Amino acid sequence: MTIRVLLADDQALLRGAFRMLIDAEEDMEVVGEASNGREAVECALATRPDLVLMDIRMPGGDGLAATAEICGSEELAGTRVLILTTFEIDEYVASALRAGADGFLGKGAAPAELLAAVRTVAAGDALLSPAATRAVIDRFLARPGPVAEPAAAARLDVLTAREREVMALAATGLANEEIAARFVVSPFTVRTHIHRAMAKLDVRDRAQLVALAYQCGLVPPGPPA
Repeated sequence: MTIRVLLADDQALLRGAFRMLIDAEEDMEVVGEASNGREAVECALATRPDLVLMDIRMPGGDGLAATAEICGSEELAGTRVLILTTFEIDEYVASALRAGADGFLGKGAAPAELLAAVRTVAAGDALLSPAATRAVIDRFLARPGPVAEPAAAARLDVLTAREREVMALAATGLANEEIAARFVVSPFTVRTHIHRAMAKLDVRDRAQLVALAYQCGLVPPGPPA
């Protein structure tokens, strides 16, 4: 199956480089380009891509607003968003998480990393590799902040004890394989727990599950252990 990709970046040269890289792969194709967030939303509605490779900072409508609109659109329920970021702008990264972004990748990533990220996110898995997740958590989500209100924490009451444990470990940046090793179970079992937690909490993907873990106080503020 071919992964249909929409490129959203205000730098034409960078879009051209991404297009050449992606179109050279047998299982991918670029179906459109956008130079700002507004164009990205319009192009996504017109082409219905599997994935949008979205820059954050763009004139004429930034990537954050576009991500929120795309992820919140019923017409684009099958479209996932992979954010390109340098990780220096902590608030932008966290805002994109809350907007529904499915993954993060630094612009300095190697071509093979970009292609792997596209495949990962398009397959339905959030790109929350240990490196990417810890970058987000260390720099923003895990910073000291207000304690979760009881009403927020009560959202987690629908989870089993094991689902809460798995959710908490995922929020610290552990991959499924690492969580599985801790509980001496298979990665498939961990994936099942995560998907059940997502369904019970009515969240779009693993990225939102991680954000919710912090918002609800499941993972205490401060640097991860």
